[in-house]
Amino acid sequence: MSRARRVAERQRPLWMLAPGGLLLVLVVGFPLVVAGQISLLDLDQYTFRQWLDAPFVGLDNYVEAVRDSSLPHAVWVSTTYAVVVTLITLPVGVAAALAAHDRFTGRGLVRSVLLIPYVLPAFVVGTVWRIILQPDGVADNALGRAGLDAGLWLNGPRSFWALVIVQAWTAWPLLYLLALAGLQTVDPEVHEAAALDGAGWWVKLRRLIFPYLRGPIALGLVITFLHSVNNFTLPFVLFGVPSPRDVEVLPVLTYVESFQNFRFGLSAAMAVFSLGVVAVPLLAYLRAVRLT
Repeated sequence: MSRARRVAERQRPLWMLAPGGLLLVLVVGFPLVVAGQISLLDLDQYTFRQWLDAPFVGLDNYVEAVRDSSLPHAVWVSTTYAVVVTLITLPVGVAAALAAHDRFTGRGLVRSVLLIPYVLPAFVVGTVWRIILQPDGVADNALGRAGLDAGLWLNGPRSFWALVIVQAWTAWPLLYLLALAGLQTVDPEVHEAAALDGAGWWVKLRRLIFPYLRGPIALGLVITFLHSVNNFTLPFVLFGVPSPRDVEVLPVLTYVESFQNFRFGLSAAMAVFSLGVVAVPLLAYLRAVRLT
């Protein structure tokens, strides 16, 4: 075989990846470049028609976003509620996977039903939970019958926990699905050896099963965190705009600055900040995967 032919065969996989790479550049790379450009301009409703001729302000939009806007508060709210949601979904998802793993009558139906919260559109979830949490709604009536204090869930301090509850309700099936997939990879001989050695259920779970679930669970935690930070539809439908300050998350704040206040340059700077918030855990996960 000639040297030119060997080189051509080695490069063939790269050419096969070219269409996907081009699509990635058009869908992801080009919008990022445009967002970066807009964030350096004083682009608003008055200068939008002269986009390319809008005044160049450099990093002024970033400085204003940090000093004179609600961006730091929105970043804090977004990351805090995303961390809380991630911590809640971990035990719920793993417990559901362990419960649905063993064979029993109707296992397929149960596995499908457990995925319903995850596959429902966020708009539908937000609308239904808004009805449930409205004043004198289902939640208030249920708490009142149980002798608990009923109050406002869609405004005030409780709105944060309302967002956490609804987001966790929609997110835990992802951890369940990934943990269930990890359980499928456990060798049956491992269970047989543990049974012969007389290992208890906790020892078996901690020493034999959890090592198989480390990778899927780590991936599920990262995806859950990123999805919670970037979720716009659920807070938007659940609380509307302007949203209460306790649930003023970063995607909604960016939307308000862009499509209500028409500060396109400032909103683009906020979007760049949100990219940084998302990139930190993602890069940490990719580095951990590479090291393992």
